[in-house]
Amino acid sequence: MTVKVQCFGVSLDGFGAGPRQDLENPLGVGGPAIFEWFFATHAFRKMHGGEGGATGGIDNQMAERGMAGLGAWILGRNMFGPVRGPWPDESWKGWWGDEPPYHGPVFVLTHHARPPLTMKGGTVFHFVTDGIHSALEQAKAAAGDKDVRIGGGVSTVRQYLQAGLVDEMHFAVGPVFMGGGENLWQGLDLNALGYECAEVIQGERATHLIVRKRVGERNPVKIPL
Repeated sequence: MTVKVQCFGVSLDGFGAGPRQDLENPLGVGGPAIFEWFFATHAFRKMHGGEGGATGGIDNQMAERGMAGLGAWILGRNMFGPVRGPWPDESWKGWWGDEPPYHGPVFVLTHHARPPLTMKGGTVFHFVTDGIHSALEQAKAAAGDKDVRIGGGVSTVRQYLQAGLVDEMHFAVGPVFMGGGENLWQGLDLNALGYECAEVIQGERATHLIVRKRVGERNPVKIPL
């Protein structure tokens, strides 16, 4: 079992979401530009019940790789929806309609309890109020011998990175500057946390970085200039 961050879009200046996230702008103002590489793939269209998209190329391969072998997901509250504070009711069921793309157990970090929510296609949202470690323990138990994916958003990924709980990460760096929003790297020292860049793969619309925990002596990847 591996705890992973997969297909996580990042701008050139380190932002994983744009500013002013709300119901109309779930990825923040300008945020969709970070994920243009993903939206263009057949893997993304298929995941959301659509057709078309690029079937060949590196970007689609990386998108497909990001969905393989998953047994459970962990999401932050903001990733689940724009509702803040105590749940006013149980009417909000996520951004994805009646059949979310997860098709398995999803553990949502929140400070406010809510009963599990069962959706079409096998997705079950579990709302975890006792922190990231509890969510990971529950996700691992649910995943069995499959992998756990930390799905985001930025704050959730940062918390798991700071705790050293992520084994492998796939960041898709898009050729765009955001200038503001949620910065993934600010204040994080991945070198001190024991991570290194293991692969650099150039896609059609993004550069894909595979980051893993170091094993033994550090062996840095040399990236040609």
